[in-house]
Amino acid sequence: MAKIELPHSEIYYYPNFFDPVISNNLFDQLNREIQWRQDYITVFGKTHLQPRLTAWYADEGLTYTYSNITMYPHGWINCLEEIKNQIESFLQVQFNSVLLNYYRHGKDSMGWHSDNEPELGKNPLIASVSLGGERRFMLKTRDKKNPLKSEINLCNGSLLVMGGETQHYWLHQIPKTSKPVEPRINLTFRQIFVGSSTTSKSSRLNP
Repeated sequence: MAKIELPHSEIYYYPNFFDPVISNNLFDQLNREIQWRQDYITVFGKTHLQPRLTAWYADEGLTYTYSNITMYPHGWINCLEEIKNQIESFLQVQFNSVLLNYYRHGKDSMGWHSDNEPELGKNPLIASVSLGGERRFMLKTRDKKNPLKSEINLCNGSLLVMGGETQHYWLHQIPKTSKPVEPRINLTFRQIFVGSSTTSKSSRLNP
């Protein structure tokens, strides 16, 4: 385990949360069983397909909206519940949803953003599992007057946890790459709050 020492953040990286054999088996199973989709997204007035596949699994009725895309949940499948249970036991927190991203090759990516949608609560806790090919995970401060950057190589079977004020002060991305990379599946487990609880809840890590 390594704590990523960045101001106004709580970020922990566990590079070997799942061993390689289990990680490869999970990748193959999710590749087969997840109901992947590819949505259109509009950026700076131009509409194009998102450069990755996505899926949303959650407790009944928990929708998730980002970049003007509303995702309606599929019900939990055994593979996802097993992963969720292990992370919940390890972190001693409860999750009710997971956003999955499938990066098929180096041209698939995720642009700069923060996970700060209202339904995630005041200080979201995000637990991110990486399966398959290694990809760069880049961070930069929102404050352009005090720019800071950091980078982590997310390996197969790793767990990255972000909590506290991280989403208020930091942006992150998975950039495109021209280097040969293996396909990667990323699972970001989240807590979705509804009603007035979206402004009253916060999450803090106790690793």
